[in-house]
Amino acid sequence: MDFLVQALTDWLKEILVGGIMGNLSGMFNTVNQKVGEISTQVGLTPQAWNGDVFNMVQNLSETLMVPIAGVILAFVMTMELIQLIVDKNNFHEIESAVFFKWIFKSACAILIVTNTWDIVMGIFDLAQGVVSNASGVIIGDAAIDISSVTADLETRLMEMDLGPLFGLWFQSLFVGITIWALVICIFLVTFGRMIEIYLVTSIAPIPMATMMNHEWGQIGQNYLRSLFALGFQAFLIIVCVGIYAALVQNIALDGDIIYAIWTCMGYTVLLCFTLFKTSSMARSIFNAH
Repeated sequence: MDFLVQALTDWLKEILVGGIMGNLSGMFNTVNQKVGEISTQVGLTPQAWNGDVFNMVQNLSETLMVPIAGVILAFVMTMELIQLIVDKNNFHEIESAVFFKWIFKSACAILIVTNTWDIVMGIFDLAQGVVSNASGVIIGDAAIDISSVTADLETRLMEMDLGPLFGLWFQSLFVGITIWALVICIFLVTFGRMIEIYLVTSIAPIPMATMMNHEWGQIGQNYLRSLFALGFQAFLIIVCVGIYAALVQNIALDGDIIYAIWTCMGYTVLLCFTLFKTSSMARSIFNAH
């Protein structure tokens, strides 16, 4: 009878140990892969991220939005001319310099609208250059190395009783599921940012058409602030990953695998939270609304 109980116990231990080892391996590998992809994703310009989407957005902007922006520009600059004339003592004492000023502002406005795409892409090229330089300085090894913890883990697990083994298996399963949810959050932040960039840049000529008007110019200025916020959000993301990389280096220094599991989840939760906050932080820095 004792032989059968021992055989059943060993069989259950093998199942639980195999499940724990599988959960740990898949969990840490997934985290390492997704975190490693962050710096690559945010370091790409809109054109490099997806050429087909970039060409489609550029075509929409230049063929559909520019004509609409031209109509808005005509209206805005007409209002600007009226305002300039009215400001001069209600149509009295009008100086010829007023018209030269209006012509100059109109020429600048037309130049901005016709070169909107180059201006917008120039902002993201600037931000991408900053991110590329920062990546080599900030980011270290963001991979979680638990080899020192798991070197003899299977042997140590087989020496444990069924109760603690079952608890550890349940914890590894729960944390693994949580990590997968956090990985999805990381995906949403990195890919969602690029989709937002494409959406914002697709209508660029319209807000840019208001840049040279005194009253409507805030629209174009806020739009430019939002572009800088989107571009330099990538820099904040790189800083977040750099902080995460510094923190996870200490995970494998402890021999307690439960500590390693929960610490990994805690750091990953912290990373996801800060990634979601980078958008609002960037907008606050550039005062973009």
